Amino acid sequence: MFDIGFTEILLIAVVALVVLGPEKLPMAVRTLGLWIGKAKRTISGIQTEISEELRLDELKRTASIAKEQLNSELEEMRTPFTADSEPSAVSSTEQTSDVESAVIAATATDLEKK
Repeated sequence: MFDIGFTEILLIAVVALVVLGPEKLPMAVRTLGLWIGKAKRTISGIQTEISEELRLDELKRTASIAKEQLNSELEEMRTPFTADSEPSAVSSTEQTSDVESAVIAATATDLEKK
């Protein structure tokens, strides 16, 4: 990332030793390590959140496509029933009148027998 080699790191360490001194250098390195650790954890958390959001977006997109397919299939399944509903309503009315006339005839026959 920064393209820092071993010699550059060694030079930074020598300068830090001269500037900070041997007493403060271990504490400075420890603090620097903590900061780097926090930065790595923060970056990792951000990457995790981004990948989670991308996964959720993909799931929403997949669910939307599946919903559209199901709705179109449902409409295809409803079409024959809605087209046949008008003639069958007439035939069911005719069937009801046929049943009513049969019941009336049977009742009349029963009454005549008595």
